[in-house]
Amino acid sequence: MAMPHDPNFCFPVPPDLQSDRVKLVPFIPSEHADAFFAIAGAHPELFTYLPWGPFATAHDFVSTVIEQRIQPSPGMVLFAVFDTTVGPQLAGIIGLLDTSAANLSTEIGFVITLPRFQRTHVTSNAAGLLLRWALELPAEGGLGLRRVAWKANAHNTRSVRAAERLGFRKEAVLRWDRVLPAWKTDSGNGVGTRTGDSKAECAGRDTVVLSLCWDDWEAGARESVNSIIQR
Repeated sequence: MAMPHDPNFCFPVPPDLQSDRVKLVPFIPSEHADAFFAIAGAHPELFTYLPWGPFATAHDFVSTVIEQRIQPSPGMVLFAVFDTTVGPQLAGIIGLLDTSAANLSTEIGFVITLPRFQRTHVTSNAAGLLLRWALELPAEGGLGLRRVAWKANAHNTRSVRAAERLGFRKEAVLRWDRVLPAWKTDSGNGVGTRTGDSKAECAGRDTVVLSLCWDDWEAGARESVNSIIQR
């Protein structure tokens, strides 16, 4: 079995992706988990709209998110995000999921920007770097994918706006898309369950689906994302 720091991704993972202000490196639990959790653990609100968390310890975070969810899947990879204008300092995490080499598609997810770095250049630069890596052709250093999705809890309007600023277009709202953990009462769709539901104690989540595809990229999204990164 691969070690937890092995990305186990369906494409080769570069040692870093970087702009003038942000750097992404593969998330290595032994190097990044304690530093990330030292801040994120004190802010359970960071996990409100995610289908997992908050966590009691860094070990719980690594076990649940890295070892059980990301590491076993060749469609997922996680990066640590560093703001290089102040150190560098760890500013959050971001990754790809549901990646398909056969269908040339992926989804940006696992987006957690630590409180100090919210409403700054960090999230847009980190997501922009993943877009460039995903959508540029292999001859240009990218993966040559055709589609990048972004999915958000329907209540998470900040996430939807962040995607739209990068050029993502809203496609649909998936009603009752997920069964949330029983403790995620504040991020459900607000609709009760019917009598006899096997998970009556668990709220349902509606999910907004957005996408940015290769033809959007070639038709101007590339220039827009590069402008955001260089701003």
